[in-house]
Amino acid sequence: MTNPLQRRPNQDGRHTPNLWPVWLVAPGALLLVGLAAYGLYHGAELLLASESAGKKPVGVQDVIKTTVTVLTLIGAVLAALYAYRKQLLDEGASHRADATQLTERYSKAAEQLGHEQAAVRLAGVYAMARLADDWPEQRQVCVDVLCAYLRMPYETDANEPGFRHGEREVRLTIIRIIRSHLQDPTEATTWCGRDLDFTGATFDGGDLSGATFSGGQVTFAGATFSDGQISFSRSTFSGGQVTFTGATFSGGQVTFAGATFSGGQVTFAGATFSDGNVFFNGATFSDGQVTFSRATFSGSRVNFGGAKFSEGKVTFHWAAISGGRLDFGGATFSGGRADFGRATFSGGQVGFGFSTFSGGVVHFNHSTFSDGQLTFRGSVFSGGRVLFNQVTFSGGQLDLSGVTFSGGLSTFRGSTFSGGRVTFRDVTLSGGEVSFRGSQVGAAASTDWGPFSPLPVNLP
Repeated sequence: MTNPLQRRPNQDGRHTPNLWPVWLVAPGALLLVGLAAYGLYHGAELLLASESAGKKPVGVQDVIKTTVTVLTLIGAVLAALYAYRKQLLDEGASHRADATQLTERYSKAAEQLGHEQAAVRLAGVYAMARLADDWPEQRQVCVDVLCAYLRMPYETDANEPGFRHGEREVRLTIIRIIRSHLQDPTEATTWCGRDLDFTGATFDGGDLSGATFSGGQVTFAGATFSDGQISFSRSTFSGGQVTFTGATFSGGQVTFAGATFSGGQVTFAGATFSDGNVFFNGATFSDGQVTFSRATFSGSRVNFGGAKFSEGKVTFHWAAISGGRLDFGGATFSGGRADFGRATFSGGQVGFGFSTFSGGVVHFNHSTFSDGQLTFRGSVFSGGRVLFNQVTFSGGQLDLSGVTFSGGLSTFRGSTFSGGRVTFRDVTLSGGEVSFRGSQVGAAASTDWGPFSPLPVNLP
């Protein structure tokens, strides 16, 4: 049973003013006006009588005039309220009409996205993007539809069943539109801070360069990069999360060249790198985290050449490196942390050649080397720490030829050299500390300690 005193429920959409029923408001208004008139009449009579005390008695006409004047003012106020109510109703009708139109545009754009012809699908992409700009309340929904299109099955080989002509252009257009909406977070139509879900999608190109990731979550989890180039170059990561968890890099190129990481997180945890390239050349890490934990490297190349680490963290914790190349050549470490703890090296190359270490930490603690090559050739250590504690070398090559130690701390404490080759040729020790305390060198290991300067080096 409904309550007659309860206001009418909103049935016409959220833009309809929540008003009392007319049959309840009208009698109440009449009653209030009658009571107000009665009260005003007697109030005016008493007021005028008090002001004319000792004078000529106040006439009834004067009382009536005063009452009518006040009632007229009240009537004017009520008329203004009625006009305001009417305006609310008109605005509600207008908003409902707009909402209906937006819903119809959404349905039409979604229908176009499912069309057989690529040209019609392209029209649907632009229509959905424009709708997202015009409909802030449902902007995330429109963005989700475009992302869902990229998650649909995609055949890149023209000779395989399921291949659709023009499909690549449709997908590249979606990525290009997303990029254009991530350039300026202050724009009224920005998509910065929105969630972008590309889970399981297949990429053979795309441009997201210059994008700003200041919030929300962008996920490429389980995505496949098989060809082409997808670019995050010069992008800014100041918040939120971008994840490539479980992604497969079997070809193509993903580049973060010149990107700025001042916050947030980019993760490649559990990703597989069997071919292709991932570039962080010239990137700046002043905060945030990039992680390759438990990633598998059997091919491919991940390049941090010329990157600058003043804070933040890059981690390869528990990574399995059996092929490919990880290159930090020419990088600058003035802070932050690069973590290879418990990684397994059974092949491939990891290079820090000609890098500069003036702060921060790079550590390989508890890692295992059975093959491959790790080189610091020509690097300069003037501060910070490089740690190889509890590391097992049973094969492969560790090359520190031409390294300069003028400060900081480099330790190989508790490590075991049972095989492989360790080279310190042409090393310069003018400061800092290099410690091999507790390490063991087996007969099968090949070591070239080079001409060490007369500094305290603790050999087993």
